[in-house]
Amino acid sequence: MKFIDPDHPFYRPLWRRLLLVGVCAAWTAVEFYNGEQTWGTIFLVVSAYAFAQLILFFKPSDPAAKPPEQEPKG
Repeated sequence: MKFIDPDHPFYRPLWRRLLLVGVCAAWTAVEFYNGEQTWGTIFLVVSAYAFAQLILFFKPSDPAAKPPEQEPKG
């Protein structure tokens, strides 16, 4: 199981991916501003991971390609 599944249709629009990374980065800044180094570091790692998965290494899957159909059981 992945923390973020970039193949999910929710992440296809660029604005959603940018918004998610931006919110994580903003929350990182809030934590550091309030003097919470531990939480700031945790959210810094989460922000970096989200940026890498959703912006830097994002390769959209082909929307026309359908997953192979499974045979009905029984």
